[in-house]
Amino acid sequence: QEQLVETGGGLVQPGGSLRLSCAASGSIFSRCTMGWYRQAPGKQRELVAQVTNDGRTNYADSVKGRFTLSRDNAKNMVYLQMNSLKPEDTAVYYCAASAYGGISTKYDYWGPGTQVTVSS
Repeated sequence: QEQLVETGGGLVQPGGSLRLSCAASGSIFSRCTMGWYRQAPGKQRELVAQVTNDGRTNYADSVKGRFTLSRDNAKNMVYLQMNSLKPEDTAVYYCAASAYGGISTKYDYWGPGTQVTVSS
């Protein structure tokens, strides 16, 4: 059964860094596009970044130059390195997988989410 579990969230000061990890279980994830979404209170869920099954990455304009997404298919892991964090990055972050494999807006599997709070 395919499952995703996020770790690495927490409280960080503005300008700080966090690394989110997503552990994927199941046999299909190396063929999936992997993405990170976030949802802040009162706002819609938005795509932060995604990496296709052949390694192409796509970032939201709001995080370009600050966040880096990577994947390790051998370990079924996906990482989101977040630097220069801002209060507006505060949200619940979700790891997601799309069976499509390319650049995608349709995701089939979701983790439970991890809270990231950027505050002084």
